[in-house]
Amino acid sequence: MRHFYGVVLGLSLAAAVFFGATWGYMFATRGEEASAAANGSPMAVNGGLPAGGGALYTNTHVMLGGSALLAVGLAAGLLMVIPWVSPLAAGLPGLVLVAWTALYVTDVAKAVRLIPLKNRDYGAGFESLLFSGLLGAAGLAMIVPLFIPSRWRGRPPVPGPGAGYAGTLTRPATVASDASEAPGADGWDHYPTITDLQPPGGSQPPWGPPDEG
Repeated sequence: MRHFYGVVLGLSLAAAVFFGATWGYMFATRGEEASAAANGSPMAVNGGLPAGGGALYTNTHVMLGGSALLAVGLAAGLLMVIPWVSPLAAGLPGLVLVAWTALYVTDVAKAVRLIPLKNRDYGAGFESLLFSGLLGAAGLAMIVPLFIPSRWRGRPPVPGPGAGYAGTLTRPATVASDASEAPGADGWDHYPTITDLQPPGGSQPPWGPPDEG
């Protein structure tokens, strides 16, 4: 069941990468270009500094697009590092990204043809990230949990209250069967009571000796 939830989370992460990260990348890039044009920066032509070298936090496009990228990155990072999450949650989308990048390297036309919604920001952003190699790098990081054996095992059961003392005051498995044997020859002849407990050193307990009468 844990790995089934991992598959569901993996599909959700894949959707977040395609619709969230790609849109954020295109939105932020468009904002940088608009900021450079407004400030007379040659960024769009020869790679000059965006925003004329000033601050970018006033640029709505950059801030919203960057926030989308960071949110998707944070979600992927959490699925990668949380121990009790199935490695399939981050590993499945990572395998797809690595495979898509490998296909892009070997056959660009086929890899681009498989990208859906190419006439929208999602598809265009996916192609740009694919071309830059960012999707391949992210995919390599996301498949790391697949190679950690402990991630495939579930969490160990949490012991209940007093579980650490289980069997401490239980009767031994081998008990004297001959009534002529002295008590305690093979083990306890009774379960310990509070009167059997002695403080270290054998001194008399504060509640006094047991009442013999």
